Amino acid sequence: MKRRTGVVVPLAALYTKECAAVGDFMALKPFADYCEKCGFSVIQLLPVNDTGTHSSPYSGLSAFALHPLYIRIEALPEFADAKKHSRNFASAYKSYKEEFKYNLRFDYTKLSEAKNQLLHLMYSYIEKRLAAKAKSKAKEVSASGALSFEEELTSKMEEFVAKNDWVIPYAVFKNLKDDHMQDSWKNWEDHLKNMSRDKILLRWKNKALKSSHNFFVWCQMRAHEQFKEAAEYLRSKDIMLKGDIPILMNEDSADCWSWPEYFNQEWRAGSPPDGENPMGQNWGFPTYNWEKLKADNNYEWWRKRVAAASEYYSAFRIDHILGFFRIWAVQTGENTAFLGHTIPHASIHRQKLVEIGFDKGRIHWLCQSHIPTSLIEDITWNHDEAVACLEKVCLRVGTEELWNFKDEIQTDRQIYDIHFFDDERKDKAVKEALIQKKRDKALIDISKAPEKEEVFIPVYSYKDSTAWKSLSWEEQQKFEGILTNLKDEENVIWKQEAEDKLKAITKETSMLPCAEDLGVNLAVMPQVLQELGIFSLKVIRWNRNWGQEGQPYVKFTDYPELSVATTSVHDSPTLRQWWQYEKDSVRTFIRMAESEGIKIDCNADDAFSGKIAELCLKATSACKSALFINPLQDYLFMEDKYFLENPDDERINVPGSVNNFNWTYRLPVSIEDLSKDTDLIQKIQGICNSHDN
Repeated sequence: MKRRTGVVVPLAALYTKECAAVGDFMALKPFADYCEKCGFSVIQLLPVNDTGTHSSPYSGLSAFALHPLYIRIEALPEFADAKKHSRNFASAYKSYKEEFKYNLRFDYTKLSEAKNQLLHLMYSYIEKRLAAKAKSKAKEVSASGALSFEEELTSKMEEFVAKNDWVIPYAVFKNLKDDHMQDSWKNWEDHLKNMSRDKILLRWKNKALKSSHNFFVWCQMRAHEQFKEAAEYLRSKDIMLKGDIPILMNEDSADCWSWPEYFNQEWRAGSPPDGENPMGQNWGFPTYNWEKLKADNNYEWWRKRVAAASEYYSAFRIDHILGFFRIWAVQTGENTAFLGHTIPHASIHRQKLVEIGFDKGRIHWLCQSHIPTSLIEDITWNHDEAVACLEKVCLRVGTEELWNFKDEIQTDRQIYDIHFFDDERKDKAVKEALIQKKRDKALIDISKAPEKEEVFIPVYSYKDSTAWKSLSWEEQQKFEGILTNLKDEENVIWKQEAEDKLKAITKETSMLPCAEDLGVNLAVMPQVLQELGIFSLKVIRWNRNWGQEGQPYVKFTDYPELSVATTSVHDSPTLRQWWQYEKDSVRTFIRMAESEGIKIDCNADDAFSGKIAELCLKATSACKSALFINPLQDYLFMEDKYFLENPDDERINVPGSVNNFNWTYRLPVSIEDLSKDTDLIQKIQGICNSHDN
């Protein structure tokens, strides 16, 4: 395909004189003009779906609805009339403009609430016009027979609902969220949190609620119109707009509420333990019921998601594509993902363990946590108190000072919910000791029913368990042999899973599919991506031959054409931070570049500068990836004047942290001023020409 160089940016980060407070859909048009000057032919956005009270674009309140935050109030067709004739709206709009001006970070909560208030006030004014129209029954039809504004608006909204069936449960859900002060639907009254789709439709048709529901329809219709207009503008300039479809949904979402059969609420998705996250990552999102999704017209819900995205995008990023092969799942109630496992998975039947010489006692030793009384006695300094604590959650092993957890104790939360001591410090210490010991086992018993043959899967970090370390070398080798066969079985299962799902999804659209395939490198993944024409992702600083001595970078000439190469991602340090804080990686990068004849005219110990940023971007532009798309921050670094005083402020997100900083990044300069910066434009043109030609 045509080689393209592009830029990735959160929509909220765009800064123009018309959207000083936060970037919006209409800001894409002047940004496209700027990109055209630079030679960019791809603009990639982070997700733009409604996330409700959550600032993370990957915590969707809806799989389909656009975020009202990105509506430009001034571009709405009702704006001028409302500002002129509605005192409430005009006053609120004036206050909004005075309070929300440009800042390096924006206040997501305050800004979302303020914009939502403006939209409510505007729609309230519109409804008064509609009511007045209905009351007077005036026709107001022009000589040409054209519809009045009120008639056209009503017709458009009805047409929008007819074309987008997702908007009905979304509008009902949003209205109920408002009624419950944004509380999770899981805390609503039973008759509201367990509504069938027939009952949702009945509530939608309730005349008393029509106004409340139509407000959300109007917001979505206007958001769609603005985004569609911007997307068509990009297409007219041959700029590919690339979107991002998060794989998972927040449990407090319209989709989990209205389509509960598609989600497994008893499981939470995450990632297994690794060097940076020894407990794994528990993302808190429910996993999918893929069997039900497939049964409903071959993943129709997913195919509709992709079809909706294609209204705007020419390419799309499939977030966490690994999850289409297998998802790392942990029971709801666990604080970490340490005792998670893959779904689907291959498993070990008891007979396999018996065949290698493991008797009943040995198997029990491997799959049960064994807690010595002394563990708790070291905290309580009292044997009787220790026994009393253990009896609440455990059963004694015979007459030994050794205990196993009761069958009903499955999760961290169950232990945390038990009261052991009035002394908070002692109570917390006992709970943490028990939870830590709960993780100390080599196998997880996943037997579905007591009367059936026992089935097990290995704990991801089984080699760290007391049980594993107690096995003889010969026993460990036999056990490892079973696990090797298990991996072979799983590769077959995972390949079939991914092919089935991804074929259905990617064949639904002409959008170019691009994978976010970072993390665990499944043996079958490259083959499946190649077969389906899905681009892989190559983050240059992580694209290394990790198994070789010195962990050298993969040569730029060895990058696959069907890939997206990038200097940084929204979850990583920026190019500037990488250079400043990861010197060993920088030195290895320089050695690799120079081995390919690319001169990096600087030393790894030099202070980061615009010159260094340009050298790095020029070097990486030599990659053979068809798409070379980097964060806008990394391009801005080619001019020292755009450096923020604190390099950490240039990041978009710091994974594993929850705060007001993440996802609120703004450009340090307006698009209008960037468009006048001929020096930076020429440097970016050089990068684009280097890669694209």
